Amino acid sequence: MIIVDNALKQRQAEGRPIRVALVGAGFMGRGFVNQVVNSVPGMELVAIANRTVSKARDAYEQAGVTGVVEADDAAAVDKAIAQGKPVVSASYEAVVDAGQVEAVVEATGNTEYGAHVVVRAIEQGKHIVLLNAEVDGTAGLALRTRAEKAGVVYTGCDGDQPGVQMNLIRFVRSIGVTPLVSGNIKGLQDEYRNPTTQEGFAKQWGQDPYMVTSFADGTKVSFEQALVANAAGFSVEKRGMRGADHRGHVDELTTMYDVDQLKELGGVVDYVVGSKPGPGVYVLGTHDDPKQQHYLNLYKLGTGPLYSFYTPYHLCHFEVPLTVARAVIFADAAIVPGDEVKVEVVTTAKTDLAAGKEIDRLGGYDTYGVAETYAATKAENLLPMGVAEGCVLKRDVKKDQVLTYDDVVLPQGRLIDALRAEQAALLAR
Repeated sequence: MIIVDNALKQRQAEGRPIRVALVGAGFMGRGFVNQVVNSVPGMELVAIANRTVSKARDAYEQAGVTGVVEADDAAAVDKAIAQGKPVVSASYEAVVDAGQVEAVVEATGNTEYGAHVVVRAIEQGKHIVLLNAEVDGTAGLALRTRAEKAGVVYTGCDGDQPGVQMNLIRFVRSIGVTPLVSGNIKGLQDEYRNPTTQEGFAKQWGQDPYMVTSFADGTKVSFEQALVANAAGFSVEKRGMRGADHRGHVDELTTMYDVDQLKELGGVVDYVVGSKPGPGVYVLGTHDDPKQQHYLNLYKLGTGPLYSFYTPYHLCHFEVPLTVARAVIFADAAIVPGDEVKVEVVTTAKTDLAAGKEIDRLGGYDTYGVAETYAATKAENLLPMGVAEGCVLKRDVKKDQVLTYDDVVLPQGRLIDALRAEQAALLAR
């Protein structure tokens, strides 16, 4: 990680900064724009695509960028970039297809739209950095496989909890410790929150009430931990994870797990509510060498068998440019699915739902997501949360019931469903 800053300085000194485009100018996207424009020498944000193009223009203007032009196709985008003019577009295709764009950051948080952006970027030979855990957690293996065939990097991002956890897992492994728990520290967990209950908080911070609800109702943490599980080869102890309420320090968690069970499962992902230091992440690991155990005790990590490592913050958009640089310069992914899907996020009714109901979007009024093993998801034909939006219920569903494919009619012609089928075929080999 530390080599990235010098690599970017070199790109700046050589007059060939990384040219990156953004798709999705929401809350996180706007933060990324400001970070690149004002704090990342060696990188240029050359284009922003957003379905409401005025929001893309606003993102540039809020970062102090002037002289923005609008373009409708790739040729016009390339022409503007060549002239040193920042570009906005309502067309993600125009931005993704532009020859001078080296990498694309996808920050929409939508699975179907995001899938189209990612597939297009891969087809156009662009590295893709995801600020979209939802699409990655739904069809990540299929997308990673496509990216590998195209010779581009497909990656989640630094700064978001999955990337921070994976950096920590890589560090722990690099010093000879075997990670057995990777966890997320939350301040709130209430499956029944909705955009109405979260409206005030969202307005206070300039965020989307649906996105804020997905944080509060557990959907987001389920996706985040599924990404870590699939990247690290971990599982979950049970449906929904343990999710303990623990108001102490994460170091105290070393006494709360059965190490033999953790080893049998090959490691697990989890989260805690209220622990310190929040809102960070933690990894608990073991070391089998008594000599190294002696040193770890000397270095104040305790007597084991579990040792606690943590990062006390995650800085979201501040760190995403680091991922872009890792991908473009070093072909290194911050977090990427492994060859085996270990954990899925499945759809659970937030309230009693009637037959004929069309399920609303993630973080809405109808459903919340919980982490479940891939084996159980497959065996029970459970409905992944990333495909639930727009599905129509065939029958009544009770509150807290996990939905199955048999409960719904899928919308026709969606790319996300095609990618799910593609992923299933990969897993069946």
